[in-house]
Amino acid sequence: MKNILGKLIEHASLSRDEARKVLLDIADGKCNDCQLAAFMTVYLMRGITLDELIGFRDAILERRLPVEFDRTDAIDIVGTGGDGKNTFNISTATCFVVAGTGRRVIKHGNYGASSVSGASSVLEYHGVRFTTDESILRRSLDESGVCYLHAPLFSPALKSVASARRQLGIRTFFNMLGPLVNPMQPRHQLMGVYSLGMMRMYHYISQYEGIECTVVHSLDGYDEISLTSPFKVAAVGGERVYRPADLGFAVVEPGELYGGDTVAEASAVFDKVLTGEGSRAQTECVLANAAFAIHTLEPHVSLLDAVEQARESIVSGRAVECFRKFLDINKA
Repeated sequence: MKNILGKLIEHASLSRDEARKVLLDIADGKCNDCQLAAFMTVYLMRGITLDELIGFRDAILERRLPVEFDRTDAIDIVGTGGDGKNTFNISTATCFVVAGTGRRVIKHGNYGASSVSGASSVLEYHGVRFTTDESILRRSLDESGVCYLHAPLFSPALKSVASARRQLGIRTFFNMLGPLVNPMQPRHQLMGVYSLGMMRMYHYISQYEGIECTVVHSLDGYDEISLTSPFKVAAVGGERVYRPADLGFAVVEPGELYGGDTVAEASAVFDKVLTGEGSRAQTECVLANAAFAIHTLEPHVSLLDAVEQARESIVSGRAVECFRKFLDINKA
């Protein structure tokens, strides 16, 4: 690590193989927290290159705990986090709304490193016990429509840096890696990113890997479709800028998506959305993300039809029913 830090401080970049090797060292616990903090700080001072990002991804996937069952018709719905907006758990709520339409979601997530409540935070608050047991994961996917892969259990490299990330308390390049390293590598993904530069990298990687992927970025900085501004979408058919009105929605004020100051407050908003008691802004934000997830899985379903399917998932009670089944299977 000392040699790598010296190279990076001299403004050099790493090759794909160098990036892979240094992440393997991190996964093996060969670096202390001071070295990790310095390493992560470099990438706060300059952007990450495509070769570095792919090399880091290679290492995490190489050391992941594999999970083997059919994933061809499933989707991961995930954001990088680190956008500094402290929203409620939009992508996690979206997972259960999509499941309520009869689709399957394999979600990869973690605790919030730079926000109050990550996906793991809100699920753990509800009593979920994270597991690597394939029989439980398979049952959860089959019966509730959602299985959840808690990143530190499946990716030793992510577990190794958890302490340093929490102490830094700000976005690091590990936020960029999260959506790319789902251990099951589902063939469909809806990814939210916090910058247009990241959007282009993610889009390139997904095309290279043959993944049906939609990458979204709200132009005011959110790592998901926030409806607070126009948002850009990169998918198989190219790139396009949408406005909330294109989906039949009004513009949302940022404060309407605030997740609160505690995990309990964020969880309360999450629950209200799934039970149909969320505000218009909260609900429509989730519907927008769910619509793009459905359209990614089934491109023949128009976005407006996908919005209505997602709305029916909430109104009918199927979304919250999926969540309750998920809790029954996954509770400690």
